[in-house]
Amino acid sequence: MPTKIHFRDYNPKQMILFPQRLDKDIAENDPVRVVDAVIDNLRLDNFKKLYKERGRSPYHPKMMLKAVIYGYMNNLYSCRRIEGALKRDIHFIWLAGYEQPDFNTINRFRNRVKEEINQVFTQLVIVLAEKGFVTLDVEYIDGTKIESKANKYTFVWRKSTEKNRARLMGKITALLEQIDESIAQENAEQENGQSFTPAELMNIAEELNRSLESAPQPETKEQKEKRKERRNQIKQLKEHADKLGEYDEKLRILGDRNSYSKTDHDATFMRMKEDAMNNGQTKPGYNLQIGTENQFILDFGLFQTPGDPLTMIPFYTSYHNRYGRLPQTGVADSGYGSEENYRFMEEAGIEAYVKYNWFHREQRMHYEPNPFSVQALYYDADGDYYVCPMGQHMERVGTIRTKTESGYVSESARYKAQRCEGCPLRGRCFKAEGDRIIEVNHRLNEYRRKARERLTSENGLKHRGRRCIEPEAVFGQMKYDMAYKRFRHVGLDKVKMDFAFFAIAFNLKKMCSKIAKQTKNGGNTPPSGLFLLFSPIILTENRTFLKVHKKSIASSSSHSQAA
Repeated sequence: MPTKIHFRDYNPKQMILFPQRLDKDIAENDPVRVVDAVIDNLRLDNFKKLYKERGRSPYHPKMMLKAVIYGYMNNLYSCRRIEGALKRDIHFIWLAGYEQPDFNTINRFRNRVKEEINQVFTQLVIVLAEKGFVTLDVEYIDGTKIESKANKYTFVWRKSTEKNRARLMGKITALLEQIDESIAQENAEQENGQSFTPAELMNIAEELNRSLESAPQPETKEQKEKRKERRNQIKQLKEHADKLGEYDEKLRILGDRNSYSKTDHDATFMRMKEDAMNNGQTKPGYNLQIGTENQFILDFGLFQTPGDPLTMIPFYTSYHNRYGRLPQTGVADSGYGSEENYRFMEEAGIEAYVKYNWFHREQRMHYEPNPFSVQALYYDADGDYYVCPMGQHMERVGTIRTKTESGYVSESARYKAQRCEGCPLRGRCFKAEGDRIIEVNHRLNEYRRKARERLTSENGLKHRGRRCIEPEAVFGQMKYDMAYKRFRHVGLDKVKMDFAFFAIAFNLKKMCSKIAKQTKNGGNTPPSGLFLLFSPIILTENRTFLKVHKKSIASSSSHSQAA
């Protein structure tokens, strides 16, 4: 006798008079509960000033903040995708309390909190410090290039702009000479005729046009041709004025940079490691700098310069502004090993574990420096002279000063050999004419000596080993696990806002992961339980654990020269 099959009741159109709690289907250790608990205890008083008192009641900023951050934790960076998740995903529905803001509202909220979201990130890091995830005493610094949303082929280069502008100034000068020699002499610059502004050229064109209109009508064919030629010259002058204004605007946007994108003026063309063609193609992007501890992001900064050396001091300044202190220990690779950075860290009381260019070369087992290199020459500090391989004294003959882009003045001593003519080692020693001259930066050499001692110590070995798994691991997780390889906004302020949201989401995700590991290894406290009894965060300036360290003044050129 066949057995009758009984299925469970299925009625998708059934109405539930008293709906059940949504969170009954959400696990106690789900990250969404951590997001809810943490943000509920953040101070968001400064968000109120962003809203108007009249009009329709806006969505609560805590709800919006939870939805956006949880979206970033799940690789949802598009406002439309977050909108869809708020309608379909039970975690988003519970987090938002059945609220369903559209994508425009979500986008307006992100743009509205461009400044305030930075403070939210700072508060979260303070939470991590209170819960023992970070100490804020050590910071591992590294940078990477992130591509902008801008078009790859809308570049503007400084050299070509300056070249075209100089060529245009020559055309303007020649045109004025053709029009009227007196005007050319009156308005031309004393050097190369490059003092014209677009406004001045337009005034000259208007003056010439008025004089032409007030002149009597031409009668002969020759006069008519001359009048026509004058009109063409005035037209060309106006076109040149417009073009000159265009070049001046490009130079204004460039500032101190060498390039920018027409579709994102704040983006600079840089070489990206993620170059699929392997041809070193430059792309518009930003130089992202982060500081990490235990793979948590402690601080971040976005710079428009491709190089790393000039970013360290502004980055530490940002750290001090956030937490009212500087880290006790700073770790970075050789890209940051400049004299300016070493001096800043020493004067700021930061124990620097920062490599220099040839540090790894020196650590090789069979490393032997070139006997003719400056580093291998014997130096007598008392007599202030070097000894060449042939035993000649290289006496000091002067001092050369160089200035970095940040304004820091570096001093190098120059030493000259007495007589290199006829020396049997000359061909191997140097190939220039005359006697050999070397330049030595004694202060930088002393900083490198101290750095070498620190890096080869027990703590140095520990920090060198951890540096590879600190910011490098964060970049890997950011780009490949969370698919954050390209910015989705235009403009430096919006890019900072977007990454602030990402940094908050990254830290929360990392915290949930670490708590889950602890729970798996024997703990029984759900992640949200750590924050359910958490008191509201107090202001940064009122915190007792933040120790103020002295700031550096090494960036001033006058201080450098006085020292």
